[in-house]
Amino acid sequence: MGKPVLIDFYAEWCGPCKMQTPILEKLKEKMGDRIEVRKLDVDQNMKEATDYRVSVVPTLVIEKDGKVIKRIEGVTGAAELEQILAPLVAE
Repeated sequence: MGKPVLIDFYAEWCGPCKMQTPILEKLKEKMGDRIEVRKLDVDQNMKEATDYRVSVVPTLVIEKDGKVIKRIEGVTGAAELEQILAPLVAE
């Protein structure tokens, strides 16, 4: 089984996205190699944004083994994200 992947759909012009970035950096620092964090600029990755039906930024998509586990729209705190990811890491 693979590790969980958190995909951050963001845009350079998005203020809330700029607030989400340090939260994700702190989360990655805390959880280390147990998770993978990917950032996708929706303006430069329109196909992926469309495939994931992203209409709001930031949107966070958490996947495990290629399956979407959770979608979250808006700025989300590290504690909430860790709560979602921790059981996926333990599997």
